[in-house]
Amino acid sequence: MERRTIAILFGGVSTEHEVSLQSAAAVIESIPAAKYHVIKIGITKNGRWYKFDGISQQIKDKSWEKSPFLRRVVISPDHQKPGLIVLDEAEHTYLHIDCYFPVLHGKNGEDGTIQGLFDISNVPYVGCGTLSSALCMDKVFAQQIVKSVGLRTTEFIFFHQHQYCSLDVEAWAKEKVGYPIFVKPANSGSSYGITKASNDLELRAAIERAFIFDEKVLCEGAIKGMEVGCAVYGNESPETGLIGEIEPSKEFLDFDDKYLLGEIKQYVPARQEQHVLNKVQELGIQIYQLLGCKGLARVDFFVQGDGAIIFNEINTMPGFTTSSRYPKMIEASGISYSELLDELIELAIRRGEAS
Repeated sequence: MERRTIAILFGGVSTEHEVSLQSAAAVIESIPAAKYHVIKIGITKNGRWYKFDGISQQIKDKSWEKSPFLRRVVISPDHQKPGLIVLDEAEHTYLHIDCYFPVLHGKNGEDGTIQGLFDISNVPYVGCGTLSSALCMDKVFAQQIVKSVGLRTTEFIFFHQHQYCSLDVEAWAKEKVGYPIFVKPANSGSSYGITKASNDLELRAAIERAFIFDEKVLCEGAIKGMEVGCAVYGNESPETGLIGEIEPSKEFLDFDDKYLLGEIKQYVPARQEQHVLNKVQELGIQIYQLLGCKGLARVDFFVQGDGAIIFNEINTMPGFTTSSRYPKMIEASGISYSELLDELIELAIRRGEAS
């Protein structure tokens, strides 16, 4: 059988650039080589696109940009020539692509922007579509949509940077949310810019920090409960892995805890009664479909002591190393990492053929 050509994208113009490098290297190393021919596309922090012909270790150690094996590329928007255009000095050449796999986290990667580019190019791609990606990336929109159908979410307020000076944020937050408050950039991942505030002074400082990452800020009431995730995959008839629990090493899960300290604990399945786990899976699929997701997403919840399940957020391209939460939850259900990658690509191609 002729191998399909898969373009794996990594890096990106995002605060999560380095996280993407680790995820993409794992994908490149584990994708079924007998079935897929891989083309590696690196995107620098300043937005340059390169076809990279080096090894995955250079992606892991961040040295890929210094490699001699780089050639500038752009995506062709021409439906008669879908794929990549290689911008060599002497001539431009064309590379056919059967499917894009954007292993990109955060802005310009899972917020609908690159998905729109793929849609214009008329080439299938792994993951959620343009609108779904944009809605899920924006924590405010995702919360509002989930809340609109009667599902439980955190208590929250939000505002834009241009509104901030005219608001009495402290009084508003105390009335609607109550301390302690988690302050988050509305469009950011990997826990960048998240701060816990316990008083008015800390709240102001947390908001100023969040504005570094986005011009819209979400202030959420703290929830006491177990943090669990539901790994969902599929198109019209999605399925889930086993429910996973994450136990932070600190008061709450931040970027350092996720990626630097290595002290968080994961439990798959989560330490809950089976009927609670079944309900989390049911809600995960419901929210996945409500937000128009296709391909994959991780839906996160809090489970309180009385069994109440509260929606936290959704990630359309969660961390993707072999030890990341999403693959671990799928693996626990009997699907290996390599098999998962194959399934996600097949889902993307089938969706492309149906459109």
